[in-house]
Amino acid sequence: MDEVHARVYAAIAAIPCGRVASYGAIAARAGLPGRARLVGRLLGETPAGMQLPWYRVLRASGHVALPPGSRGFREQCRLLRAEGVEVKNGRVALSSFGMDADLDRALWGMPD
Repeated sequence: MDEVHARVYAAIAAIPCGRVASYGAIAARAGLPGRARLVGRLLGETPAGMQLPWYRVLRASGHVALPPGSRGFREQCRLLRAEGVEVKNGRVALSSFGMDADLDRALWGMPD
């Protein structure tokens, strides 16, 4: 595995339980700003046996990227809800459940 792959996988693994991040945020945290599609591709190529919280990665809008109603979509929503993440119509409020949500609230007084 090369360094870029390792950085992306480490950024995904660092998403805490009950939080989510966008593909773009993961790319930025891995030192690859603007490479959101690379993050998606690497998630699809995760090496066998590597356990990653893949379900915590969403589109920038907070939507689940899998086709609505698909088995993967339902599984991702189920796993997120099991961690206390609120999913409505396939979307998570990043302002409430994003990795930086607490920081935004502290700085700007955003409502819960």
